[in-house]
Amino acid sequence: MQNMHFIHNKLTITLIQSEVNYYRERTIMNLTIRPAQKQDAATILHFISELAIYEKEPDAVLNTVQEIETKLFGEDVRAHAVICEQEGEAIGFAVYFFNYSTWLGKYGLYLEDLYVAQDRRGVGAGKALMKHLAQLAVQKDCGRFEWVVLDWNKPAIDFYQSIGAEPQDEWIIYRLTGQALKEFAEQP
Repeated sequence: MQNMHFIHNKLTITLIQSEVNYYRERTIMNLTIRPAQKQDAATILHFISELAIYEKEPDAVLNTVQEIETKLFGEDVRAHAVICEQEGEAIGFAVYFFNYSTWLGKYGLYLEDLYVAQDRRGVGAGKALMKHLAQLAVQKDCGRFEWVVLDWNKPAIDFYQSIGAEPQDEWIIYRLTGQALKEFAEQP
């Protein structure tokens, strides 16, 4: 993995509590955002693989349909997914989970991945997914909605800034994975 993948600009939207009607399924501009279901696992894996190619890491995806079925739709679910459809066809997805802000004393919504099929970009799917998640965060009384973006992904950065998100440039993401994670965990 290239070093540039370890340093991201962290973006935050501070959410103001307001009354928002949150629907389990929303239709905007002929786009439908709905909770993902177990039968969407193969589609989600396809989108994850496409995102990895876009992010210049085509061989980094180790996930499987079975893992997605277990982790997103099994008994001990800690992350969630939504699907964006246009005229009944899946064109994008987002995976998110809730974290906790010790400073705010509130939960936050963390966006792990968002992807829209390349041939469907520009129809408002990315904005619809982000708006859906922002409304969910407000409905759940979250104090923030956060995600990371690769520093070279100017179209995404421009989009995020256009919806009011601000970069948190003073933060650097650190990560322990694979063997380094195991070795540290096993240290006396």
